[in-house]
Amino acid sequence: MRIFKIEPGSVSESIALTNLSSAALASSGYIWISCTRHDLEVQQTAIQATLLTLCSTQLVDLHVSDLLNHQLPSHYDYTSKYDLLVFRRLAAGNGDSSTDAAGASRGGPPILRRIDTSPVGFAVFDRVLLTVHPVDCSVRDAYATKLLQSASAESRAAGVRLPTSPADLMLRIVNQMVDGYLALRRELTHQLDHWQSALLSPKARFNNWGALLDARLALHQLDEICEEQRSCIQDWIEAVKTWPDPQTPTEERERELLQIRSRDVLEHIERVVHHVRRLEQSAETAVQMHFNVQGNRTNDIMRTLTALTAIFLPLNLIAAIFGMNFEFIPLLHLHNGFWWAMGSMVMIALVLGLFFWRKRYLARTSR
Repeated sequence: MRIFKIEPGSVSESIALTNLSSAALASSGYIWISCTRHDLEVQQTAIQATLLTLCSTQLVDLHVSDLLNHQLPSHYDYTSKYDLLVFRRLAAGNGDSSTDAAGASRGGPPILRRIDTSPVGFAVFDRVLLTVHPVDCSVRDAYATKLLQSASAESRAAGVRLPTSPADLMLRIVNQMVDGYLALRRELTHQLDHWQSALLSPKARFNNWGALLDARLALHQLDEICEEQRSCIQDWIEAVKTWPDPQTPTEERERELLQIRSRDVLEHIERVVHHVRRLEQSAETAVQMHFNVQGNRTNDIMRTLTALTAIFLPLNLIAAIFGMNFEFIPLLHLHNGFWWAMGSMVMIALVLGLFFWRKRYLARTSR
């Protein structure tokens, strides 16, 4: 468990819940409590008591169950005191033992098997943000490091702004999760492009159909997950519009920035959805083109064999005629009759071969 107190221009990290009290929120700023599902399950009583002290309310039992659920889809819910958002992260990593069964058994290329889709929960209060992560969540640790660096003098001089509210902090973490998947586009595209080249290569025999099917199923699952994420963020955006009107220009400015960041997160998710669907279409198109190429190749072979059969058909007819069991056949007893027959057969073969070549029946199809 990691606890941060975020104030304008400074970030400090605490080590225990017992150090938090209502006096910690007497001044401006807010608290970020980040824990794992195991921490929430073991220290549920202490966390609920801390929330009661800081926010005068506790998590609803059903929401606690949602935060502890390893296979909950992305969704948004709310109460009069706080908002609850569950977001399934799309980041490369080994995940933990709680990763959903679909992700654990996913086949296809290694990059698809490494995509961790375990959910991350956010309980957004007015002055407190409670996040529930999987074990060894790299997204949490990476953003915590980034947050501590943002509070340095160099970062403030460079114009880096700290999150102004728990909702702003939640959106930044979610945005980093989505950007983590966007970073996988190059490797995913490279893997599928390799398969497309193998499918369309005239000299290669593609036999990795099982992995290709697993990849298509994995991409379809990612498409469903992204749709859930988009619906979740859209519900959040609609909920923000129902919040009470800001009372000061500063609050109005922060509300506008929050809405802009929410729409930016939604746009990033839509980019992920577009990319996943494009990969699905590319894989499907490659398979269809593969079978089209195989069909054209079969047609070329059958056309060539048919043309060769047509060339040798009259030669077989001549040979059959001179092989009849008749005593008197023209040219049969001539001294040069054999050469007349062979010359005629060669001439007929050349004429038919030239005819079929001019008709492009014997031409090699360019690829």
